[in-house]
This record gives sequence, C-alpha cells and structure tokens, in this order.
Amino acid sequence: MSDVEVELLPEDLLGQKTALFGMTRTGKSNTTKIILQSVFNLRFATENPRRIGQIVFDPNGEYANENEQDSNQQKNPSAIKNLWKSNSAGKEEDVITYGILSHPNDLKRKLMLLNFFAEGNLQIGKEIIDATLASDGSKYIQNFRQVVFEQPAQNDYSAIKRYNRRVLVYRALLGKAGFEVNKNLQVDTKGLFNPELITALQESAAIENPETGERKIVNAYYQAAAEILRKEKPKLSELSSAFEYLYNFMTDKGSGYQQFENWYITERPKASGDPWADDDLKKLLEMFSRPNGSRQIGKARNQHTSSTTTDYAVEIYKQLKEGKLVIIDQSSGEPEVNQSSADRIMWYIFRQNQSLFRQAEKNIPEILVYLEEAHNLLPAGTDMDLKNVWVRTAKEGAKYHIGIAYATQEVSSIQRNILKNTANWFIGHLNNTDETKELRKYYDFDDFESSIRRAQDKGFLRVKTLSNLFVIPVQIKKFEV
Repeated sequence: MSDVEVELLPEDLLGQKTALFGMTRTGKSNTTKIILQSVFNLRFATENPRRIGQIVFDPNGEYANENEQDSNQQKNPSAIKNLWKSNSAGKEEDVITYGILSHPNDLKRKLMLLNFFAEGNLQIGKEIIDATLASDGSKYIQNFRQVVFEQPAQNDYSAIKRYNRRVLVYRALLGKAGFEVNKNLQVDTKGLFNPELITALQESAAIENPETGERKIVNAYYQAAAEILRKEKPKLSELSSAFEYLYNFMTDKGSGYQQFENWYITERPKASGDPWADDDLKKLLEMFSRPNGSRQIGKARNQHTSSTTTDYAVEIYKQLKEGKLVIIDQSSGEPEVNQSSADRIMWYIFRQNQSLFRQAEKNIPEILVYLEEAHNLLPAGTDMDLKNVWVRTAKEGAKYHIGIAYATQEVSSIQRNILKNTANWFIGHLNNTDETKELRKYYDFDDFESSIRRAQDKGFLRVKTLSNLFVIPVQIKKFEV
C-alpha cells in the first residue's frame, strides 16, 4: 500500500528535544519547516487552539529570507517568514524577524542592537563583549571579563563613587573601541579623581631645577593626564588617552603614585584602609595600555546602536510568551557574535521560565527553540560543560516548558547529554559508519543502519517520536506556504 499519510503530533515536541540528522541536501531544513508549520497551525485548530512560542536561530538566512531553494511552481518563493499566509485567519504580526543588519526585502525586520553606553544596558553589553572574548586566553582579557557592573547600595557613597569611576573608564574604553556615542551622553568626572592624585601626576611629570626653582616637563603624558582629569566634563576621547597615561603612572615604580596610595590608605582624613584603585578599576585601565585591548572589544561593535535603550532579549521573550514565531537571521554576523547573542537570548528565555517554575506559576509559556547547523551553537560531542546554556536546557528544559529541535550533519558532533535527553528523532541519509554506529545507541535504529547508509532519497527519513513506540520510514512532503 502506498501514499499512506503519517501525521506528526506537534505536542510530542513541546518541552522535548528533537534531533534532525542527515547529510547536506537530504531534507533536514524542509523537515524543520514542516515541524514549524505544524506547531504554528495549532493556533488555527477548531478545538483547543494553542499558541506556542517558536524561535529559530537561522545561520544561513533561509528561514528569514525568500530564496530559490524554497521556490515552488509559483513565482513567489515560500519562506517561513510568510507562514502566517497559510491560513486566512493568519496575522502578519505573528511572525517576527530579527537580524544584526537590515535587509532590503524585509523592511519590518527588527535589529538586534543594544546601546552599550545606556545605564540599564551596561552589564548586558558587557556580557555580550565577555562572550565574544571567551576564547581569548590572554590574561588581561580574562581579567577584563571578570569585571561586573552591579549598582551598589544607595547609602554607600564610597561604593557609588567607585562604581561611577569604573563606569566612566568603561565608557571611555567603548569609545576607544569605536562604539558610536550618543550626543546626549553626559560625561562627568566631578569628585571621581582626587586633587592629590592629580597633583601626584603633575609632580611626576616634571623635575625641579634646584638652582633656579624652575620645573621642567620630563613626562608630557603624565602632565596631559593631569590636565584632562582636572576637567569636570572632558570628552570621552580625551579620557581614553588620560586613562592610558594614568595606568602607566600607576604601574611606574619611579612615579609618585605609590606615595599617593600610601597617603590615601593611611594618612588622609577618614582613611578607610582601602586603596584608591580597586581591582576592577585596574583591570579596566589595563585595557587602555594594551595595543589589542580596544581592538578586541571592537568585535562586538556591530551589536551596538546609540539610538535605543531597550534590550532585544526582553522583547523576544515577550513575543514568545504571546505565542509568536521569532526568526533570528544570523547570516550576516561573525561567528563569535552569533554565538554570544544566541547564548544570551537563550539564557534569558531559560531563566525567565525557570523563575516562573520556581514561583509555582501555572501558565508557564511553552517555547520551542530551533537550531539550524546546530554544531555552530551546541557544545561539541566531547564537551561536558554542564554550565553551558544548551546543555542545561537539554537536561532541565522539559520542566521549564522549553523544547529544542536541532539539525546537523553528524550525530557525533552533538554533546552526549543532549543526545541522551532527545525524545524525537528524524534521520536522513548518513554515509559514515562512525555516525550510524553512534546512532545505534538510541532506540532501535540499529535495525535501519544499512538503510540509512544506502538510501539517498531527499526527504526520506526514519522517524521516532515521543508518542510512537517504533521507528518508521517516512517520506516528508515538501514545505509550501
């Protein structure tokens, strides 16, 4: 008997892990689109309609953009962003696309940009930079990544001053790295740099002729730093230079900094015993003295805009709670930027649903996460880091109502903890015995090993879902809107 229809129960995917494996051009993306469509169409059901939030991390732009790969007999290509058109009750606002860059054929696309200078985004932007620099093993970079911007208690005036000083230095570092500065940004150094520090800079900048009493400038950099730090409202570009000179002054054993520090710690009125520069300030200042410091930070520059104060991760989660389909076009981003932005969005989704679970909320939103070319985002097969957000979601996502559907070419490229917690499997053609042997560890795929290596038909998959006890061979229909 031929042409027997096989239906997918979308509910099988909710809160579960779904794997799609197969060589390139064997139908993984088409299958993902069919799954997306079936879950999206739950909102149109006559009985028990459900709106499930879905988010797609799209590395090649094939979900967010119309392309020839999706073209059908008609002139208008099918694309997931047009999924709302598949039903007369569909609404365009139910599908939202995001990207780092705008797109000429998607004028309603939202840009994944943050104002890194905004007070409310300081730590968020810092985390994006930290994630971008995670693979850099330089000691000074790792020290910089340890700095955290947390607002101190409002009645702790000393802590507030130290915090404001760090913020000023960090903003100057962003400016040096080429982050565009909003014209309305207020730069204020009032009370942040002790007159005694500036005096020590000046005295270290010159030597006095014992016969004439005249002072001769021997270090113009220290003198320049003193003049800039004395200003109440200097430019960020001026501060960038001043902070480089200040760090050199602090680490120069022949300068007057140590004498100033001794006075500050023990001799000044109301001395607390704490040094003038805390460890975080030193870590920030060191970045100015390193030739590659600001250059490395500049890698995250294309995620910055000076024209907004909102956080796109918050906005995306709100849309998912409303049951919308969100597509993240990552085709225009650098790999480090794509990884860091995806991790941050995923952490926000995970923590928000986790918080609702801990508060015993009854209506935790169901969210499905789709990963194309999953090996770019998921940890490697040998990586056992349980602090990774994707591994955490794989292990704990079910109770937090978060499901993951991941597609890639190799079974062995996926972390074992994720594979062990995968309930739904869609397996296309694999030509490697190492991969099929890895697959034999799960359910009864060993019965299909030779077939998986032999049959190369596009869209012909072996499917095992949560509610189905057996693996069955299925020809997936072509996705069309």
